[in-house]
Amino acid sequence: MNGILKLIVAAIFNGTPLLYGTVGEVLTEKSGNLNLGVEGMMYMGGALGLGAAFYYEKAVGAAASGPVAVALAILFAFLAGAAGALIFSFLTVSLRANQNVTGLALTIFGTGVGQFLGEYMRVREQGYVAVSNSLKAAFQLSPFPRFLQDLPVLGQLLFGYNIFVYLGIAIALVMAWFLGRTRAGLQLRAVGESPATADAAGINVTRYKYLATVIGGGISAIGGMVYIMTVAGAVWNHEGLSGEGWLAVALVIFCLWTPLRALWGSALFGGLMVLYLYLPLSFIPGQLYKILPYVVTVVVLVAVSLRQKRENQPPESLGSAYFREER
Repeated sequence: MNGILKLIVAAIFNGTPLLYGTVGEVLTEKSGNLNLGVEGMMYMGGALGLGAAFYYEKAVGAAASGPVAVALAILFAFLAGAAGALIFSFLTVSLRANQNVTGLALTIFGTGVGQFLGEYMRVREQGYVAVSNSLKAAFQLSPFPRFLQDLPVLGQLLFGYNIFVYLGIAIALVMAWFLGRTRAGLQLRAVGESPATADAAGINVTRYKYLATVIGGGISAIGGMVYIMTVAGAVWNHEGLSGEGWLAVALVIFCLWTPLRALWGSALFGGLMVLYLYLPLSFIPGQLYKILPYVVTVVVLVAVSLRQKRENQPPESLGSAYFREER
């Protein structure tokens, strides 16, 4: 029982960066934009988020406040992802460039920018770029009182996570409500399904595509910061984020473009990523364990294709440029 509890906690912990990447990409794809640059945006978010917290602490010293450091890390990570997504939006929405090629270019660009900034900080500081142990607590420890964390089973299962777990859950819930219950959310979904029809109904297609893509990119980039500040121990590692963005893109398909499904989907993927640590089998190589999330995604794709239900399909115009003059 204790082993299962530890696996569940580890799954949620390791799946949280994926949750941000997935929810952000779901919002983007609901507008009809297919942004494959999630990996690059997460790299930029990780580098700038860590840099914001590190240089804030360096500037104020022992007076550094944990909540302020967390807020700055979130802000700079969001801005980094939003900037990358804005470039993507300009190229694909305004200039109507191919979305697949532009997304791949953003992955290469963002990964390069993130690694450059991270290594630049490391060289400039002549050592590891990391926040102090006291500041790490704000990023890695639970915000709940100790007596709640010490409750048998429930304390560890419900109250033992860092603040980003609860923030990610809140973002997913708000996004599900926004997409399903608000007028703006319904109009955004209409843009993703049929931009020509939405345009004829008086909906500003360009505005919705830009806003959804930029905000979605910012949320995805926060996932990169969360990975660096929690999973990677708040120390810059230029290879630490490799594959996280692509897993998030795969998870969007796995959760069928639904934010609520991303909650348990990210935990499942997080569990599959660390399963080899909690259920080691000598006859199964560790490399095979690590591809389990992708194998599960392929199985889900096959199952969805066989069922052929419209609600399980991506937005109708996903990945296609909208030419208003051809409406």
